[in-house]
Amino acid sequence: MITMDALMAALPQVLAAPKQATVASQLTFRPGYNQRTHPDRLRLTVAEGVPGERWLTAPWARLPDGRPDPAIQVSILPSRVHDLVRIHPDQPHPGDTILADLDTTEANLPEGTLLRAGTATLRVSGLFNDGCVKWKARYGAAAKDWITMPGHPPLRLRGILCAIVADGEIAVGDTIARL
Repeated sequence: MITMDALMAALPQVLAAPKQATVASQLTFRPGYNQRTHPDRLRLTVAEGVPGERWLTAPWARLPDGRPDPAIQVSILPSRVHDLVRIHPDQPHPGDTILADLDTTEANLPEGTLLRAGTATLRVSGLFNDGCVKWKARYGAAAKDWITMPGHPPLRLRGILCAIVADGEIAVGDTIARL
C-alpha cells in the first residue's frame, strides 16, 4: 500500500495533468458488483447510462423519487491517481468508467462543465467522489485519507462523477475535452 508521504510528494505531478483535453486511456464496464471488463469501446446513453451496467438497477445514489441519480452515470478517474495508488497489477481495478490523464479539480472542471467524451456529452456533477470503503480496502487508509483530508476535496483526487447529457460512444484513444 502507498504511504501518505508518497501521496503528498506526488500531489504536484497529479495536479499538473492536462486541463483542456486528453484521451481515454482505459474504459471499464461493470455489469455487476466486483465485475469488470475493459472493452475498447462503450456506448453512453442518457436513459441507461452505460447500457448493461448496474446504474439502472443498483445505483449508490438515487433521486428523491427513487430513480437512479444521473449524476453518477459515468466516473472519470485521473490516470495519475490510478497509477499512484494501484501499485500492484493484482490489486483490483477501481472500476471507474473512464481512466484519463485529466485535471479533475473543481477549479478546472466546476460543477456543470460540459465534456465531449468521444461522441457523447457529459456534465460534471456536484456529487463528491470520496473513495468508498472498497477504495480504502484496496489501496490503503492513506489513499482514502489523502482524498478527504482538509483542503483536498476540491482537488477531486478520486475523480469526477458525470451525467450523460447527449448519447454517444467513447473508445480508448478518443478525445475528452471541455466544451
